[in-house]
Amino acid sequence: MNSKYFQHTLAHTLTFVGRGLHSGLPVRMMLQPADPDTGIIFVRSDVPLFQSEITARWYNVTDTRLSTTVSNRFGVKVSTIEHLMAALYVCGIDNARIVLNGPEVPIMDGSAEPFVRMIQQTGTRQQKAERRAIVIRRQVRVEEKGKSASFMPAPVPWIDMTIEFDNDAIGHQELSVPMDRALLACDVSAARTFGFQEQIDTLRKLGLAKGGSLQNAVLIGDNGVINQEGLRYEDEFVRHKVLDAVGDLSLAGMTIVGRFAGLCSGHGLNNQLLRQLLQQEDAWFLTTVSGAEEYWTWTQSELPNAEKRSQLTAI
Repeated sequence: MNSKYFQHTLAHTLTFVGRGLHSGLPVRMMLQPADPDTGIIFVRSDVPLFQSEITARWYNVTDTRLSTTVSNRFGVKVSTIEHLMAALYVCGIDNARIVLNGPEVPIMDGSAEPFVRMIQQTGTRQQKAERRAIVIRRQVRVEEKGKSASFMPAPVPWIDMTIEFDNDAIGHQELSVPMDRALLACDVSAARTFGFQEQIDTLRKLGLAKGGSLQNAVLIGDNGVINQEGLRYEDEFVRHKVLDAVGDLSLAGMTIVGRFAGLCSGHGLNNQLLRQLLQQEDAWFLTTVSGAEEYWTWTQSELPNAEKRSQLTAI
Protein backbone atom coordinates (compact mmCIF):
# COMPACT_ATOMS: atom_id res chain seq x y z
CA MET A 1 0.00 0.00 0.00
CA ASN A 2 1.16 3.53 -0.80
CA SER A 3 3.20 5.16 1.97
CA LYS A 4 0.83 8.17 2.02
CA TYR A 5 -1.73 5.94 3.72
CA PHE A 6 0.52 5.21 6.70
CA GLN A 7 1.61 7.26 9.69
CA HIS A 8 5.18 8.61 9.82
CA THR A 9 7.55 9.89 12.45
CA LEU A 10 10.98 11.49 12.38
CA ALA A 11 13.95 9.37 11.40
CA HIS A 12 16.14 11.05 14.04
CA THR A 13 15.99 13.69 16.76
CA LEU A 14 16.44 17.27 15.51
CA THR A 15 17.46 20.32 17.54
CA PHE A 16 16.58 23.97 16.93
CA VAL A 17 17.76 27.01 18.88
CA GLY A 18 16.21 30.46 18.64
CA ARG A 19 13.96 33.00 20.31
CA GLY A 20 10.25 33.28 20.82
CA LEU A 21 8.56 35.88 18.62
CA HIS A 22 6.31 37.21 21.36
CA SER A 23 8.15 36.35 24.58
CA GLY A 24 11.60 37.22 23.22
CA LEU A 25 12.99 34.40 25.35
CA PRO A 26 15.77 32.08 24.12
CA VAL A 27 14.59 28.50 23.60
CA ARG A 28 16.10 25.15 22.71
CA MET A 29 13.71 22.75 21.00
CA MET A 30 14.14 19.07 20.14
CA LEU A 31 11.88 17.17 17.74
CA GLN A 32 11.90 13.51 18.73
CA PRO A 33 10.43 10.39 17.06
CA ALA A 34 7.29 8.96 18.66
CA ASP A 35 5.25 5.76 18.49
CA PRO A 36 2.26 5.28 16.15
CA ASP A 37 -0.97 6.98 17.26
CA THR A 38 0.94 9.29 19.63
CA GLY A 39 0.15 12.42 17.65
CA ILE A 40 2.12 15.59 18.32
CA ILE A 41 2.98 16.11 21.98
CA PHE A 42 4.69 19.23 23.34
CA VAL A 43 6.87 18.64 26.41
CA ARG A 44 8.09 21.50 28.61
CA SER A 45 11.40 20.38 30.12
CA ASP A 46 11.50 23.44 32.42
CA VAL A 47 8.47 22.45 34.53
CA PRO A 48 7.81 19.46 36.84
CA LEU A 49 7.54 16.22 34.88
CA PHE A 50 3.91 15.51 35.80
CA GLN A 51 2.88 18.92 34.39
CA SER A 52 5.06 18.89 31.29
CA GLU A 53 3.01 17.36 28.45
CA ILE A 54 0.53 19.19 26.20
CA THR A 55 -1.25 17.39 23.39
CA ALA A 56 -1.33 19.46 20.20
CA ARG A 57 -5.08 19.27 19.55
CA TRP A 58 -7.83 21.79 18.87
CA TYR A 59 -9.43 21.39 22.29
CA ASN A 60 -6.21 22.49 24.03
CA VAL A 61 -6.04 25.84 22.21
CA THR A 62 -6.32 28.58 24.85
CA ASP A 63 -5.10 31.74 23.13
CA THR A 64 -5.22 32.90 19.52
CA ARG A 65 -3.94 36.49 19.78
CA LEU A 66 -1.53 36.78 16.82
CA SER A 67 -0.49 33.11 17.26
CA THR A 68 -1.84 29.77 18.43
CA THR A 69 -1.21 28.65 22.02
CA VAL A 70 -1.98 25.26 23.56
CA SER A 71 -2.17 24.59 27.30
CA ASN A 72 -2.77 21.66 29.63
CA ARG A 73 -4.90 21.40 32.78
CA PHE A 74 -2.01 22.68 34.91
CA GLY A 75 -1.86 25.94 32.95
CA VAL A 76 1.45 25.01 31.30
CA LYS A 77 1.47 26.36 27.75
CA VAL A 78 3.40 26.47 24.49
CA SER A 79 2.71 29.35 22.12
CA THR A 80 3.34 30.23 18.47
CA ILE A 81 3.03 26.60 17.42
CA GLU A 82 1.39 27.18 14.03
CA HIS A 83 4.53 27.33 11.83
CA LEU A 84 5.99 24.18 13.36
CA MET A 85 2.64 22.38 13.11
CA ALA A 86 2.44 23.38 9.43
CA ALA A 87 5.96 22.09 8.86
CA LEU A 88 5.12 18.75 10.46
CA TYR A 89 2.07 18.44 8.20
CA VAL A 90 4.06 19.43 5.11
CA CYS A 91 6.70 16.80 5.93
CA GLY A 92 4.12 14.11 6.66
CA ILE A 93 4.95 13.79 10.37
CA ASP A 94 2.03 12.30 12.30
CA ASN A 95 3.80 11.41 15.54
CA ALA A 96 6.48 13.39 17.40
CA ARG A 97 7.48 14.67 20.82
CA ILE A 98 8.48 18.33 20.83
CA VAL A 99 10.68 19.06 23.86
CA LEU A 100 11.24 22.74 24.74
CA ASN A 101 12.92 24.49 27.66
CA GLY A 102 10.60 27.50 27.39
CA PRO A 103 7.01 28.58 26.68
CA GLU A 104 7.28 29.37 22.96
CA VAL A 105 8.40 27.66 19.76
CA PRO A 106 11.42 29.49 18.26
CA ILE A 107 10.34 31.81 15.48
CA MET A 108 13.42 31.08 13.29
CA ASP A 109 13.02 33.25 10.14
CA GLY A 110 9.28 33.78 10.61
CA SER A 111 8.26 30.93 8.31
CA ALA A 112 8.09 27.14 8.38
CA GLU A 113 10.93 26.68 5.90
CA PRO A 114 13.80 26.11 8.42
CA PHE A 115 11.79 23.30 10.05
CA VAL A 116 10.78 21.80 6.69
CA ARG A 117 14.33 21.93 5.33
CA MET A 118 15.85 20.18 8.35
CA ILE A 119 13.17 17.47 8.50
CA GLN A 120 13.50 16.79 4.79
CA GLN A 121 17.29 16.56 5.07
CA THR A 122 17.14 14.17 8.02
CA GLY A 123 14.27 12.05 6.74
CA THR A 124 11.15 10.38 8.09
CA ARG A 125 10.22 6.83 9.07
CA GLN A 126 7.07 5.04 7.97
CA GLN A 127 5.07 3.29 10.68
CA LYS A 128 2.62 0.38 10.56
CA ALA A 129 -0.53 2.24 11.66
CA GLU A 130 -2.74 3.78 8.96
CA ARG A 131 -3.39 7.51 8.81
CA ARG A 132 -6.88 8.51 9.93
CA ALA A 133 -9.04 11.03 8.11
CA ILE A 134 -12.04 13.23 8.80
CA VAL A 135 -14.24 13.34 5.69
CA ILE A 136 -16.43 16.44 5.40
CA ARG A 137 -20.06 15.57 4.62
CA ARG A 138 -21.69 19.01 4.58
CA GLN A 139 -20.81 22.67 4.92
CA VAL A 140 -19.76 24.00 8.32
CA ARG A 141 -19.17 27.74 8.64
CA VAL A 142 -18.23 30.28 11.31
CA GLU A 143 -18.37 34.05 10.90
CA GLU A 144 -17.31 37.04 12.95
CA LYS A 145 -17.29 40.75 12.05
CA GLY A 146 -17.29 40.14 8.31
CA LYS A 147 -14.62 37.45 8.48
CA SER A 148 -15.40 33.78 7.93
CA ALA A 149 -14.02 30.26 7.73
CA SER A 150 -15.78 27.19 6.38
CA PHE A 151 -15.44 23.56 5.33
CA MET A 152 -17.12 22.05 2.28
CA PRO A 153 -17.08 18.46 0.97
CA ALA A 154 -14.26 17.80 -1.51
CA PRO A 155 -12.39 14.64 -2.58
CA VAL A 156 -8.99 16.05 -1.62
CA PRO A 157 -7.81 18.47 1.10
CA TRP A 158 -7.85 22.00 -0.32
CA ILE A 159 -7.43 25.58 0.92
CA ASP A 160 -8.90 28.81 -0.44
CA MET A 161 -7.66 31.94 1.33
CA THR A 162 -8.65 35.55 0.76
CA ILE A 163 -7.19 38.49 2.68
CA GLU A 164 -7.99 42.19 2.56
CA PHE A 165 -5.91 44.90 4.24
CA ASP A 166 -6.31 48.66 4.06
CA ASN A 167 -2.66 48.98 3.13
CA ASP A 168 -1.26 49.30 -0.39
CA ALA A 169 1.56 46.84 0.34
CA ILE A 170 -1.00 44.06 0.83
CA GLY A 171 -4.45 45.08 -0.42
CA HIS A 172 -6.59 42.21 -1.72
CA GLN A 173 -4.88 38.83 -2.22
CA GLU A 174 -6.28 35.36 -2.96
CA LEU A 175 -4.74 31.90 -3.13
CA SER A 176 -6.35 28.53 -3.87
CA VAL A 177 -4.14 25.45 -3.46
CA PRO A 178 -4.47 21.74 -2.73
CA MET A 179 -2.98 20.68 0.59
CA ASP A 180 -0.39 18.72 -1.33
CA ARG A 181 2.70 18.31 0.82
CA ALA A 182 5.26 18.78 -1.96
CA LEU A 183 3.47 21.87 -3.28
CA LEU A 184 3.17 23.43 0.18
CA ALA A 185 6.85 22.77 0.85
CA CYS A 186 7.91 24.57 -2.34
CA ASP A 187 5.37 27.37 -2.62
CA VAL A 188 4.09 28.17 0.89
CA SER A 189 6.48 27.04 3.65
CA ALA A 190 8.93 29.95 3.17
CA ALA A 191 6.27 32.69 3.46
CA ARG A 192 7.03 34.80 6.54
CA THR A 193 4.83 36.27 9.23
CA PHE A 194 4.19 39.98 8.93
CA GLY A 195 3.23 43.01 10.98
CA PHE A 196 2.77 46.76 10.84
CA GLN A 197 5.27 49.30 12.12
CA GLU A 198 2.49 51.42 13.65
CA GLN A 199 1.42 48.53 15.90
CA ILE A 200 4.82 47.68 17.40
CA ASP A 201 4.56 49.86 20.53
CA THR A 202 1.04 48.64 21.29
CA LEU A 203 2.00 45.00 20.85
CA ARG A 204 5.00 45.29 23.15
CA LYS A 205 2.89 47.00 25.83
CA LEU A 206 0.65 43.91 25.62
CA GLY A 207 3.67 41.66 26.10
CA LEU A 208 3.72 40.58 22.45
CA ALA A 209 6.30 40.75 19.62
CA LYS A 210 9.21 41.20 22.08
CA GLY A 211 11.38 38.97 19.89
CA GLY A 212 10.26 40.38 16.54
CA SER A 213 12.84 41.77 14.11
CA LEU A 214 13.49 42.20 10.41
CA GLN A 215 15.21 38.80 10.54
CA ASN A 216 12.03 36.95 11.46
CA ALA A 217 9.12 39.00 10.07
CA VAL A 218 8.06 41.20 7.20
CA LEU A 219 7.53 44.71 8.56
CA ILE A 220 5.17 47.07 6.75
CA GLY A 221 5.42 50.83 7.12
CA ASP A 222 3.60 53.80 5.59
CA ASN A 223 5.62 53.49 2.40
CA GLY A 224 5.48 49.71 2.02
CA VAL A 225 7.73 46.82 3.04
CA ILE A 226 10.63 47.95 5.22
CA ASN A 227 12.77 44.79 4.92
CA GLN A 228 15.72 45.62 2.68
CA GLU A 229 15.52 42.28 0.82
CA GLY A 230 11.83 42.78 0.02
CA LEU A 231 9.36 39.93 -0.31
CA ARG A 232 10.06 36.28 -1.08
CA TYR A 233 6.87 36.06 -3.17
CA GLU A 234 4.76 38.80 -4.72
CA ASP A 235 1.82 37.48 -2.69
CA GLU A 236 3.80 36.43 0.40
CA PHE A 237 1.13 37.74 2.76
CA VAL A 238 -1.69 35.46 1.60
CA ARG A 239 0.74 32.54 1.34
CA HIS A 240 1.63 33.04 4.98
CA LYS A 241 -2.05 33.05 5.91
CA VAL A 242 -2.37 29.71 4.10
CA LEU A 243 0.62 28.44 6.07
CA ASP A 244 -1.02 29.53 9.34
CA ALA A 245 -4.25 27.78 8.35
CA VAL A 246 -2.40 24.54 7.55
CA GLY A 247 -0.84 24.63 11.02
CA ASP A 248 -4.10 25.48 12.78
CA LEU A 249 -6.13 22.84 10.93
CA SER A 250 -3.52 20.16 11.67
CA LEU A 251 -4.69 20.42 15.29
CA ALA A 252 -7.58 18.20 14.25
CA GLY A 253 -5.03 15.45 14.78
CA MET A 254 -5.73 13.78 11.46
CA THR A 255 -6.14 14.59 7.76
CA ILE A 256 -9.23 16.65 6.93
CA VAL A 257 -10.57 15.57 3.54
CA GLY A 258 -12.53 18.62 2.47
CA ARG A 259 -12.21 22.18 1.25
CA PHE A 260 -11.35 24.97 3.68
CA ALA A 261 -12.24 28.53 2.72
CA GLY A 262 -10.96 31.46 4.76
CA LEU A 263 -12.10 35.04 4.25
CA CYS A 264 -9.72 37.19 6.31
CA SER A 265 -9.68 34.36 8.84
CA GLY A 266 -6.98 34.01 11.50
CA HIS A 267 -6.04 31.68 14.31
CA GLY A 268 -9.21 32.39 16.28
CA LEU A 269 -11.67 31.64 13.49
CA ASN A 270 -9.64 28.63 12.35
CA ASN A 271 -9.95 27.12 15.82
CA GLN A 272 -13.63 28.05 16.11
CA LEU A 273 -14.25 26.23 12.84
CA LEU A 274 -12.58 23.05 14.09
CA ARG A 275 -14.65 23.20 17.26
CA GLN A 276 -17.88 23.68 15.30
CA LEU A 277 -17.02 20.87 12.91
CA LEU A 278 -16.13 18.28 15.50
CA GLN A 279 -19.18 19.10 17.63
CA GLN A 280 -21.51 18.48 14.66
CA GLU A 281 -21.16 14.76 14.15
CA ASP A 282 -23.50 14.67 11.16
CA ALA A 283 -21.11 16.98 9.26
CA TRP A 284 -18.25 14.47 9.00
CA PHE A 285 -17.24 10.85 9.45
CA LEU A 286 -14.05 9.17 10.56
CA THR A 287 -12.13 6.75 8.37
CA THR A 288 -8.61 6.22 7.08
CA VAL A 289 -6.93 8.18 4.30
CA SER A 290 -7.29 5.17 2.01
CA GLY A 291 -10.93 4.82 3.10
CA ALA A 292 -11.56 8.46 2.22
CA GLU A 293 -10.23 7.88 -1.30
CA GLU A 294 -12.46 4.82 -1.68
CA TYR A 295 -15.48 6.80 -0.45
CA TRP A 296 -14.95 9.58 -2.99
CA THR A 297 -14.28 7.13 -5.81
CA TRP A 298 -17.56 5.40 -5.01
CA THR A 299 -19.44 8.70 -4.58
CA GLN A 300 -18.29 10.02 -7.95
CA SER A 301 -19.18 6.74 -9.67
CA GLU A 302 -22.72 6.94 -8.27
CA LEU A 303 -23.39 10.56 -9.34
CA PRO A 304 -25.18 11.36 -12.61
CA ASN A 305 -22.65 12.61 -15.16
CA ALA A 306 -23.85 16.24 -15.13
CA GLU A 307 -23.71 16.47 -11.34
CA LYS A 308 -20.32 14.74 -11.29
CA ARG A 309 -18.90 17.26 -13.76
CA SER A 310 -20.22 20.20 -11.75
CA GLN A 311 -18.68 18.90 -8.53
CA LEU A 312 -15.31 18.30 -10.13
CA THR A 313 -15.39 21.76 -11.75
CA ALA A 314 -16.04 23.31 -8.36
CA ILE A 315 -12.95 21.58 -7.01
